[in-house]
Amino acid sequence: MLPGWGRNGRFVRARALGVSRVLGTRTAWAAVGDGEFFCPGCGGDRNYQRLAGRRRFTLLGMPVLPRGATGPVVECAACHDHFGADVLDHPTTTRFSAMLRDAVHTVALAILAAGGTCSRTSLETAADAVRAAGFEDCTEDQLAALVEALAADTGRVHAGPCGPGLAIELHEALDPLAPHLAPTGRESILLQGARIALADGPYTPAERDALATVGAALTICADDVTRLLAAARTPS
Repeated sequence: MLPGWGRNGRFVRARALGVSRVLGTRTAWAAVGDGEFFCPGCGGDRNYQRLAGRRRFTLLGMPVLPRGATGPVVECAACHDHFGADVLDHPTTTRFSAMLRDAVHTVALAILAAGGTCSRTSLETAADAVRAAGFEDCTEDQLAALVEALAADTGRVHAGPCGPGLAIELHEALDPLAPHLAPTGRESILLQGARIALADGPYTPAERDALATVGAALTICADDVTRLLAAARTPS
């Protein structure tokens, strides 16, 4: 038996417990911000406090020597769990719904503008997708008016199959959303655009170009974009 060890190690464990009660560390937290976030512990939108801490060595429970800063951390106001600051990168449920709604609306306009003719069937398909995404009052006439406004802006529509203005708007709407969507979610948005393009007949070159831009913004590889566009042509 090693020196200092009692029967079954009880002496050492008792001694360690005694030391831990004499010496230790304590963290003092201070709030440096607040807001609303999606709490991974609660699984919903909650208020939070952003906390910064300073650690100190303690002697008999009293702080004596500084040990440096720690954090920042995010504390949920509901469950009081602490999380890394990167948890704030995840959008709240409300924000995510708005991002998804705006993305579908932007994709619908881009495909309609690329199609050029804005047939009634294309408008109906686009309006159904936009209403399902959250714009419940969207009508075919509203979409047609927006597409006409885009057509009047030659820098957006006529500077190539998917003009730089439209491409920029697609990336602005889709780039922040893509990291928070599962692969099936990203594919669903692309397929919605494909169904709008196919509503009045086969893809035009301009529609293909716009859909390729949508796929790139959603981080879908070119081969998968080709596969999905082909699948969309197959009747279900």
